[in-house]
Amino acid sequence: MKTCLLVIDVQESFRRRPYFSEQDLPAYLAAQNALIAAAQAAGTPIVRIFHVDGPRTPDNAFALESGTVCPLDGLAPFEAAATFHKSRHSALVGTGLEVWLHQQGIQRLVVSGIRTEQCCETTTRHASDLGYTVDFVTDATLTFDMVQPDGRPLPAADIRSRTATVLKDRFARIATVAQACEALA
Repeated sequence: MKTCLLVIDVQESFRRRPYFSEQDLPAYLAAQNALIAAAQAAGTPIVRIFHVDGPRTPDNAFALESGTVCPLDGLAPFEAAATFHKSRHSALVGTGLEVWLHQQGIQRLVVSGIRTEQCCETTTRHASDLGYTVDFVTDATLTFDMVQPDGRPLPAADIRSRTATVLKDRFARIATVAQACEALA
């Protein structure tokens, strides 16, 4: 089954958000970079997706004009088979990614990137609904602590666990980095 690694929203823009935290960043980057290395070694295509949204001004971290819509510092360099800009949560909405995947004969997606419960999860659900086989690599996704509607904290680790729980066997195979590296080979 022809496979592709998706690297979703791994961009400097997040460093300019008040919720950004370095706490889980080293472990995330190690996992993300291991996937990139495995894909490179196997000749598996890697697709880079950047989130571009909001006013086109230098003070908007998600605008191209900001200069922060670029790879996150610490991400291993790679030559992307394709790069897409998205303005929605799913990387498959309005980007041309679905057409590109079809043209390449891709049937399996390995999902990684930033934010676990937003763009990574939404892309996974959408891809599953389109008929792709999806490996969701929880350790190769990054998110940040949030506050629940009642004011209680919601730690990033709980968000990752919840996302894995709701995706498992419904929308994706929840894969370890080692399992995903095997799929990329």
